[in-house]
Amino acid sequence: MKPRISVITLGVGDLKKSLEFYRDGLGLQTEGIVGEEFENGAVVFFELENGNKLALWPRQSLAHDTDLQLTPISPTQMSIGHNVASEEEVNQVMAQAKAAGAKIVKPAQKTFWGGYSGYFQDLDGHLWEIVWSPDWKIDDSIV
Repeated sequence: MKPRISVITLGVGDLKKSLEFYRDGLGLQTEGIVGEEFENGAVVFFELENGNKLALWPRQSLAHDTDLQLTPISPTQMSIGHNVASEEEVNQVMAQAKAAGAKIVKPAQKTFWGGYSGYFQDLDGHLWEIVWSPDWKIDDSIV
């Protein structure tokens, strides 16, 4: 397997509300819901850097497609990291997420390793870390 991830799919409870959160609240680009003509097919794709995508798919549809039982949500199973170019940008993104309806679970603050980060949960409890690291350079010209 090559070290490549091209799509991250999040199972969501309400596809329309999650679309609004990510598109209208966080400003991610999408063509909206596609695949509604198929049973368990409605999905939203957001364009990310370098051709990557973030997908939103109803949890029921994801369970159906994988033949797995629908289980309770556990926000500590994983987190999605969004690296930014400055501490100020961490604060801006956290404020944007809160205004969009996110739950701030850990306000932005200095980290033990010398960076700056905060955590929020989206409408379905998915955990996002907004983080600035002095060791990582962010190229904002790529979109």
